[in-house]
Amino acid sequence: MSEIRNEALWQSGKTKIDWVRRNMSLLRSIEEDFKKEQPFKGIRIALSIHLEAKTAYLCKVLASGGAEMFVTGSNPLSTQDDVAAALVHDGLNVFAWHASTPEEYHRHIAAVVSAGPNIIIDDGGDLVNMIHKEYPQLIDNVFGGCEETTTGIIRLIAMNRERELKFPMVLVNNARCKYLFDNRYGTGQSVWDGINRTTNLIVAGKNIVVAGYGWCGKGVAMRAKGLGAKVIVTEVDPVKAIEAVMDGFTVMKMEEAAKVGDMFITVTGCKDVITGKAFDNMKSGAILCNAGHFDCEVNVAQLKKIAVEEFEARNNIQGYRLADGREIFVIGEGRLVNLAAGDGHPAEIMDMSFAIQALSAAYIAKNHEQMSKEDSKVFYVPDSIDKEVAERKLRFWGFEIDKLTDEQEKYLNSWNVD
Repeated sequence: MSEIRNEALWQSGKTKIDWVRRNMSLLRSIEEDFKKEQPFKGIRIALSIHLEAKTAYLCKVLASGGAEMFVTGSNPLSTQDDVAAALVHDGLNVFAWHASTPEEYHRHIAAVVSAGPNIIIDDGGDLVNMIHKEYPQLIDNVFGGCEETTTGIIRLIAMNRERELKFPMVLVNNARCKYLFDNRYGTGQSVWDGINRTTNLIVAGKNIVVAGYGWCGKGVAMRAKGLGAKVIVTEVDPVKAIEAVMDGFTVMKMEEAAKVGDMFITVTGCKDVITGKAFDNMKSGAILCNAGHFDCEVNVAQLKKIAVEEFEARNNIQGYRLADGREIFVIGEGRLVNLAAGDGHPAEIMDMSFAIQALSAAYIAKNHEQMSKEDSKVFYVPDSIDKEVAERKLRFWGFEIDKLTDEQEKYLNSWNVD
């Protein structure tokens, strides 16, 4: 039971999955554990994450633990058709293809939700949102779920505050082994991978405007600086703005940054970050892209309205010519640039994030009855899981660290010390 482009592509997808598996030592070790323990035996898992090789390997790891997998993507442009085919070839249920229309994307999400999952693994909240709004009769089947992104967590917290969230959700993005590495180093590298391979332009010497200075924005700005750019940060949070200044960056309002920027990267999780006034101020040749989850940070619809001509400037780069002759360019339709124009985060980074996903899903399978009794339906990743992932990663890298002695533990945990 699947809906993909072409199952004949499976061998190419298998090669991609085999490559990331070689470089995801944490998930390999968890896969061996799951094969023995079968934590998901008899459990249906619905998963919506950018469907490329690393995600596919996570799906295979969960299936090795006994799960019946129902898989879709979380972005119309990030699904890789050969990877989807490889999962179907291995017996998983997949509903996704590259460049799906809004109607197709909705249908694929619905196919996964309507399977009646027990555990949900979400990326941006599409599965959780749909099951609450369109399939409420299936909510009682759900033990709980995990959320991968900042954007999705914002939605979950809002739902929980209004008592609309009906089952436990683990905030995977808030685990230290996720945001400190995935958001900062993963986003930082993969965003520039996507931009550089798509534009084939130099970064050094350019004015790069980074909108948002959370962990993802920090990573993007840091890598831009390393590539020789002059970095400008825009922010709405004064504390984060101070961080950016102390990290050596210039801070401006977007309308002012628009006058000098050569490339613009939005990383906020909000909408309408770059809109009409900024477009009016931009110099000809400005290149825009988005590294936040949804395609609403750069208001492409508004840009289309003011353009007198739209054209393909290069593969995956759309050009917009304005009435005064200026040209503004948008990469990947304003969708998540590291996946719409690249392969996403490096395998070693997603090894940690997906290890947390896998272990959190197993935690839900084991503890969902107690979790469902709690008044709040949002849960942090247990410290034990975060620590286990970090310790395993260090061990696989061949590093050792010190441990506290009993006396040191006592000193740190007592107020009455000499």
